[in-house]
Amino acid sequence: MEPTELSVTDDKLEYGLKEIRDLLKMLNLGNRQKQGQKTNTGFNRTVSAFGIVGFVKFLEGYYIILITKRRRVAEIGHHTIYKIEDTCMVYIPNDGDRNTNPDESRYLKMFQNIDLSSNFYFSYSYDLSHTLQYNLAPLKVSSHAHSCDTLDQTETALTWNLQMKTTQSATVEVAENFLASLQSSGNKHHQKIWQSKSTGPEDSYSSTGSESEVWSELRQTDEHQDSSTKDSEEGHHYGVRCKPHWKFVWNTELLEPFDIHSDWKLYIIHGFIGQSNISVYGKPLYLTLIARRSQKFAGTRFLKRGSNCEGHVANEVETEQIIHDSSVSSFTLGHFTAFVQMRGSVPSHWSQDISKMVPKPPISLDKCDPFSYTAGQHFNQLLRRYGAPIICLNLVKKRETRRHESILGDEFTFAIDYLNQFLPPQHHIKHIWLDMARVNKLKEVNVMDRLSKISYGVLRKTGIFQSWPRYYCQDLPYSKQHRLTGGFITESGSVLQTGVVRVNCIDCLDRTNTAQFALGKCAMAFQLYALGVSESPHLEFDTDSVRMLEELYEDHGDTLALQYGGSQLVHRIKSYRKIAPLSSHSRDIMQTVSRYYSNTFSDADKQNVINLFLQVYQPYKHHTPLWDLPTDYYLHNPTAAGKIVCHRNLYTRWWDEDVAGCLPLALDEVIKGHKNTLVEVYQAMFPDERIDGFFEHYRPYEMSVLNEIYSFIMAHSIRDFMPSFTNNCSPFSVRVQPGKRRESGGRTKPPNPSVSGISSTSSTSSSTEDTDTDESSDEDFILTDSNESNTSDSIPKHVTFSSVFTTMKESYGIHIMNPSVLSDSLYKRYVTIGERAILYKTEEERKDEYPKNANLRKTLWSQGHINLICHSALPLDSSYEVVPPTVARKYKDIYQDYVFRGQKGAKKPSPHSINVYKRYVTSKFK
Repeated sequence: MEPTELSVTDDKLEYGLKEIRDLLKMLNLGNRQKQGQKTNTGFNRTVSAFGIVGFVKFLEGYYIILITKRRRVAEIGHHTIYKIEDTCMVYIPNDGDRNTNPDESRYLKMFQNIDLSSNFYFSYSYDLSHTLQYNLAPLKVSSHAHSCDTLDQTETALTWNLQMKTTQSATVEVAENFLASLQSSGNKHHQKIWQSKSTGPEDSYSSTGSESEVWSELRQTDEHQDSSTKDSEEGHHYGVRCKPHWKFVWNTELLEPFDIHSDWKLYIIHGFIGQSNISVYGKPLYLTLIARRSQKFAGTRFLKRGSNCEGHVANEVETEQIIHDSSVSSFTLGHFTAFVQMRGSVPSHWSQDISKMVPKPPISLDKCDPFSYTAGQHFNQLLRRYGAPIICLNLVKKRETRRHESILGDEFTFAIDYLNQFLPPQHHIKHIWLDMARVNKLKEVNVMDRLSKISYGVLRKTGIFQSWPRYYCQDLPYSKQHRLTGGFITESGSVLQTGVVRVNCIDCLDRTNTAQFALGKCAMAFQLYALGVSESPHLEFDTDSVRMLEELYEDHGDTLALQYGGSQLVHRIKSYRKIAPLSSHSRDIMQTVSRYYSNTFSDADKQNVINLFLQVYQPYKHHTPLWDLPTDYYLHNPTAAGKIVCHRNLYTRWWDEDVAGCLPLALDEVIKGHKNTLVEVYQAMFPDERIDGFFEHYRPYEMSVLNEIYSFIMAHSIRDFMPSFTNNCSPFSVRVQPGKRRESGGRTKPPNPSVSGISSTSSTSSSTEDTDTDESSDEDFILTDSNESNTSDSIPKHVTFSSVFTTMKESYGIHIMNPSVLSDSLYKRYVTIGERAILYKTEEERKDEYPKNANLRKTLWSQGHINLICHSALPLDSSYEVVPPTVARKYKDIYQDYVFRGQKGAKKPSPHSINVYKRYVTSKFK
């Protein structure tokens, strides 16, 4: 084999720690050179890692990219989400076989400019590329999927089914230290039932009915199991691994060169993840914000505008807001809510000429699209992933003295109007055009109020995801909050979000982030109401919970703005709320200058780096170097380059037929469990950490320091947001003077490289240099102590009970004390009267309550029992019964006549009354 080729072999075996040490010892002895030669050493340990990002090849051999440091950033149920903190690249071939190509080092340096320690995330057990609603969707073939399979492909007219509508930072873990702290554990046994041979992104759903093959194999395996094993108390559990959504996996092409077990592969997403703890009187509610940036048509601000030929838009980001009760971490028993929204550029072919040094380059439409083919492809993707309705919140300017942004607004409006004429009315694309910049300048109008009204309208259409049935009191027909949100109610009672709101402005940065915060605030109110912690789905500003959400969206916007625009947000949420301090104006000016400088001088290099990392450009397949290409248009438009055959639907039916058959539900969720959506199906015996979330989350065989657990050091509503001058611990109380963030409760939040501008481009090589200095024998590969240790300032302070929960005097102004002598005597008299009092009853009635012995009854009555006689106008009146008085017949007739008039109206007057009225009229008008 050539040294530049890559061959990875998986022996399909799982090794315990002792077996790993024995295998390494055997390999070390086998690689040692014979005696008499100059050297007599085996192989040296290069680096310890938490996972493999992938393999990359430039002009020579392959490099392997490893994760050497990680940090916990969020927990969803039993699953932990990590942020990459450091990586390293290791050249796989021997140095003796390495040729010195002059461009190899340049490509390597360019690739290392992608800072993998800046907002790249992964999880071992949770699929970050899919939404929570998809991950919790059941694995079964529903009637919708069958309707998709049996749909006649030759029909020209589509039949629609109308029945479907009904902050603090966690400790950074170093791979060397982590591996050294592991303890031996039992081997994991499982039986694999089925594994997909092709897991690439090119696989798509096809109506072949092959899902029956997968589940039939499962049934056949069950039939051949040993009866003693099947009848055991432990039982069998099926494990299913679904394919990720390749659109949001940034290391897709890096994982292509090798085909090994899926446990070795880590799917990396790029964007933002933040989490905070909303404490509702001790009840922990985790607020999680996940932003997934699309790797299709990815790039920088002015170099990637609009859409490519396949309908993928620039700066496309899916934002998911999750709130769940963390006191129950099980996905099956816990309560999870989620709301999904997205942002993306206007789906059309447009660009801006940056050759002229002007602040606002003119907008030009590069390609005429009279049938809105590109927009149709884009909305077809949205319908496939999210269902219907699709709501577009367009924030570009509408009234301009000189047409600039309004060009895109008119183009977007035309495209939506054209596409809607072929859709049924219940699935129309909703378009809301709000000139947010103009409304913000009006003194009599508050732009946040306008966005709030729009948000409530959106939630009434799409709804939120809720993993359990609604509470009875929330679903009463006469309740004010009855069915305020839309969505689809499943047979189990859970609620699914149907459709999505799509937000865009010219850059999809400042205005878009504020609008998404308004949508998130409205969704948060409905989520908290669904969880039963608030009495109505309404939240006021200046509450601790909203401030936590605002801070998350500020970090969310800053991170995405740095990734796409080169600077932080220029106009923040407080600017649109008109409460920003005067000092923020100078900051906005600096961010504007920074963004302009980045777009002018560094965006071209950043675009080349992104193209190289995503393997849109592969150096060994092209003769022209990347830096000499005049344009990357053909790299991001494979149809125009001739790499993909163009397949067009009919202009009057721009959607896919299987997508239309599942609306308002999303096709991706309906066909979950189809063979082409699965990677692996296996059967495991309990307990197995693959299916045991408790083992994965709590690590019962490891020593856990409470101060280092992420739950104790994440942002907390009481410790970090509640003002120090108040005793009200409710996160829903309006603070007249909001308190400042207090960092005394734990470690201060370290600067985010993406937000603070700290460069860490050397992270890809720093780990290799550090690990080379640590020398240890190969026998201690896992259980060796590391020389590195955490400093004292990195250990968070202890969390005490008094720092989290205040006393009753501080909370309610009342201190519990012993009663006074007077109060005690009054209470004793009251109790004595209650003990001795009996009802005024006849002797026959009292016989049932006292002993049957007559002498004993007389003795008890003579010992001071009190007869309380009720004095009332009625014959019998007590706390147990009331006898109504007798009512005369004439009074009953009066009441019946009153009721009859209220129901039927007045009766016809009697002849005597008519004669009296006639005499009155005659005398009056004679």
